[in-house]
Amino acid sequence: MIMKRQATIAVLMSTLILTACHKKEQPEVAPAATAPAPAAAPVAAAPAAEQTAEQQEMAKKQALLDYGTMEDKYLNDPKGQWATAAKASSTFGDDNGKEPSEVNVAKNVVGASDDRDWTNNNQDKGFDWLELGYAKPVNATEVRVIIPGGDGVEAVNKVELQDTDGKWNTIWTGISEVKQDRRGNRTWFVRSFEKTAYKVKGVKITIANNVQHGYKRIDAVQLIGE
Repeated sequence: MIMKRQATIAVLMSTLILTACHKKEQPEVAPAATAPAPAAAPVAAAPAAEQTAEQQEMAKKQALLDYGTMEDKYLNDPKGQWATAAKASSTFGDDNGKEPSEVNVAKNVVGASDDRDWTNNNQDKGFDWLELGYAKPVNATEVRVIIPGGDGVEAVNKVELQDTDGKWNTIWTGISEVKQDRRGNRTWFVRSFEKTAYKVKGVKITIANNVQHGYKRIDAVQLIGE
């Protein structure tokens, strides 16, 4: 009886040992990775509402008003003065010594804007210049060139100032970033700079004709300073 009991206990012990070993030998299973939440689809921007005909008309009127306000400020600037003398490198119609028409000559640039202008005689070759003289030498801060219809505004490539000793000083040269201002009949080419230490009595505008093809025109040139 005792022997049978001992045998039964031995069998049980063997079974427990085998079961424990089997559990130990089983590989641990890594927990399943959590799948990332799907990215939300981008929300399409709502298209800008189209303007009504009335809104478009109001926008046009606002642009015209802005242009008129800007131009009025320039034309009536108490620190501005207009040229009293003008000469140019060429004039439309002066080929082969011919006398150009009065409607194109440099003296049309003298005085304030009056819809009379100088027109050069080169559409796409070489350089042309317009030289202006002023009655009162000033320490200058700005030059404003009025260009009818924007004809040649992109071709302006140099602005020089003449001091009272006759010396010319370049205050800007490069490629004009100014485009035709379609809000009005005139485009203003404006160059601002630090107040000059010398008194300015003259302004010279140089035009690179091949940068913008076609004849170039200038109505008036305003010198700002005190």
